[in-house]
Amino acid sequence: MSFATAKYAYGLCDQCGQRYKLKRLKKQWDGIKSCPQCYDTKHPQLQPKNRPADPEALRDPRPNTDIEVFSGKVISDDVIGSNLNGFKVSGSLGNITVIIS
Repeated sequence: MSFATAKYAYGLCDQCGQRYKLKRLKKQWDGIKSCPQCYDTKHPQLQPKNRPADPEALRDPRPNTDIEVFSGKVISDDVIGSNLNGFKVSGSLGNITVIIS
């Protein structure tokens, strides 16, 4: 479908109602045609920037190889890094009992 060139066509501004040549009217972001005096650009807050998603996984993760956690070493004020060989540990809610065997 072909359209006319609008060389002699007139149109009305949708905001102020004044008559202008159709070529002078501009279409705004919300679809209305307005004259150069009434033309409003789109406010930046109406179109927020796209933010990338937060990364959730680690690249090349490594397993925990901390030997001290698995060998039973205790860190305290008087015994630092001592092995628990010969100790029997049992616990209950609220207190811990250490029995030397």
